[in-house]
Amino acid sequence: MQKQFKLTKERLEELRQELEHLKTVREKEVAELIKEARSFGDLSENSEYDEAKNEQGKLYSRIAELENVLSNYIVISEDEISTQEVSAGCRVKVQFVDDGSVEEYQVVGSQEANPGQGRISDESPFGRAVIGKRLGEIAVIEAPAGNLECKIIEISK
Repeated sequence: MQKQFKLTKERLEELRQELEHLKTVREKEVAELIKEARSFGDLSENSEYDEAKNEQGKLYSRIAELENVLSNYIVISEDEISTQEVSAGCRVKVQFVDDGSVEEYQVVGSQEANPGQGRISDESPFGRAVIGKRLGEIAVIEAPAGNLECKIIEISK
């Protein structure tokens, strides 16, 4: 069974637009780079050609990744987000047991994760630990430095 990616409507549209851009504009740009690099002569010692081919490989890899995501996704609708227990799409405020610090995160699918913006993947150790927890419950996060415990103090949309 293929993995299903959880996406918001906004992220789904962003990924569709990125794929369209890569297949139309960027693919032509890379083809032009390769054509130009070929004109420099001997391909065995042509660093421009090697770089252009590497860029083409990255492009096709990203296109394949996007096509995979866009053929196996579930849209997270705000109507489906429960505030009774932590699920993908909701915001969760936690208080760490060891030092009492409070953090707030939005639990999102792996394609939308951005820890710097407080968007944590549901597949990350933190995400796996809090998914399904209810208000007041303790989540145990497995971390390389040892387990961390946090109490769920707020769940919102």
